[in-house]
Amino acid sequence: MADNKSLTGLTEEEAQEFHGIFMSSMTAFFGVVVLAHVLAWLWRPWL
Repeated sequence: MADNKSLTGLTEEEAQEFHGIFMSSMTAFFGVVVLAHVLAWLWRPWL
């Protein structure tokens, strides 16, 4: 274990990079979800 990898096989730097990409992708996904719900609400309110 000279390269200091975790159980996932990623180094600390790779894990940080993956986390950043994952978080930005998740934020974009939830933004699209919120936008879709707002548009659906404007089109046909459900309450």
